[in-house]
Amino acid sequence: MSGAKDPMADSNRGQPTGSSSTGEPEFLVVGRLHRPHGVRGEIVMEVVTDFPERLKPGMLVFVGEDHQPQQLASLRPHDLALIVSFSGFNTPEDIGRLRNHTVYVRTADRPALAEGEYYHHQILGLKVIEEDGNALGFLSDILETGANDVYIVQPEGGGREILLPAISDVVREIDLEQGTMTVRLLPGLLA
Repeated sequence: MSGAKDPMADSNRGQPTGSSSTGEPEFLVVGRLHRPHGVRGEIVMEVVTDFPERLKPGMLVFVGEDHQPQQLASLRPHDLALIVSFSGFNTPEDIGRLRNHTVYVRTADRPALAEGEYYHHQILGLKVIEEDGNALGFLSDILETGANDVYIVQPEGGGREILLPAISDVVREIDLEQGTMTVRLLPGLLA
């Protein structure tokens, strides 16, 4: 069982995904625009996706809370960020209007994952049950560690969170249609 992939980096926890309804979001965050760069209508974009290679010139992205469509005209690496430009923005003043806006892509445009891998937004909120059917709670958060992710399960009736390593010995099955994650508790996990 592979861990989850997060199209929205940890710094996005609690940030809007761009969806107005529960379930699968319509938009996923890929970046945040900061300050204009140079005199040709470029802007610095902080990258918050695990898949920056999917961003290409000519691609349609959506900017701001109202998801205004913008076509990427160019992009290039800059330190840990990207310098991007959008069609129709030719001056620092033009592009400066997009400062502090979030950049989204449609969920439908996200890259496919290998079998057994899931995006965080797909599994957050799943009901977590043991193999014998005993309900433990729901998946409330995911900690990304160096070795493997750790799933945080919030018991339904409240109480102490349960920390589960995202390994195949513990996570036995994920059923997105049923909204469940079946787990096997190893000795000491509830201690």
